Amino acid sequence: MLSRLLAHGDFLNLSRFSPDAVKPQTLQLENSVRVHIIAPGIVAFYPQVLNPESKYIVLSSGVHGNETAPIEICDDLVKRLFTGSLVPAHAVLFQFGNLDAMAIAKRFTEENMNRLFCGAHSAGEGRVNDERIRAKQLEDTMAAFFADAGDNAEKLHYDLHTAIRESKNEKFAVYPFLHGKPYSREQLSFMKACGVKTILLSESATTTYSYHSSLNHGAHSFTVELGKVQPFGQNDMARFEEARNTLTSLVCEPHLSLDDDLSDMVIYRVNQVINKQADDFVLHFADDTPNFMDFKKGDKLASETGAEYFAEQDGEAVVFPNANVAIGQRAILSVVPASLEYINV
Repeated sequence: MLSRLLAHGDFLNLSRFSPDAVKPQTLQLENSVRVHIIAPGIVAFYPQVLNPESKYIVLSSGVHGNETAPIEICDDLVKRLFTGSLVPAHAVLFQFGNLDAMAIAKRFTEENMNRLFCGAHSAGEGRVNDERIRAKQLEDTMAAFFADAGDNAEKLHYDLHTAIRESKNEKFAVYPFLHGKPYSREQLSFMKACGVKTILLSESATTTYSYHSSLNHGAHSFTVELGKVQPFGQNDMARFEEARNTLTSLVCEPHLSLDDDLSDMVIYRVNQVINKQADDFVLHFADDTPNFMDFKKGDKLASETGAEYFAEQDGEAVVFPNANVAIGQRAILSVVPASLEYINV
């Protein structure tokens, strides 16, 4: 395994197809980069010298197994770090989330992993399936990684996804609820550099991975949607060039030079979170309606036994509509326009 890793950096393929060969170990590359192989799909790289300005970066992808473009971006970074063609300037942890779902090209095998963080993996029946077990493992390895950072190091977490449906705004990010902490202008500039110019402000607690890292580790965190779901090998990677280049620079450059002009950023805030409560939940718009399609006040968005849901404002838009979620889970997120002044950056 070791010779294959050093020659080709083929960590993800080994993790997916020969997981028993991926044993926890620490090794040092010829360029003095330290590598900590933690588990299948989980590996950390450390520069030769860490200093007080060093960042601790977590790049998670594949929390949904069929969202392949971010997996391919991170796989390429890992390969280049293993083979020495890239050298990290900061500590970086890569987590390829749902290996089993990748194998069957599905979003998940039994349960949506991105509803299982903040300890939700152990609620109710407990860790009764592979997604719940893996979510706990991701949390634990993130906690151990950030514990090495100390109190003053900058902690970053970008949970990388692609969306099920087309979007009027192709690339967007969810800024998790900050409980009164200030928003970061620098982080918005970083999102812009990744080609992400639409930001959704979450205004309530969730069980997503980015909310977990923000709440429990004080990390600057985002759920980043980089485009639309495609099978492995069928992504037009030119559409992800800004994100790939900016993530590479983040990992490998001591300091980033970012454009502070945010005048072209589009900001939304969450207005309604509509959870499915009955098996007959139905959306009242076409299945191919893109994310960010806006509605007029009073337009019916969805219905189910005992409830109907309407747009509350003109210009209210829907994001992540999905009538097929499990009962109790979010079926629609509705958002309304906000502004940079709203978040005081």
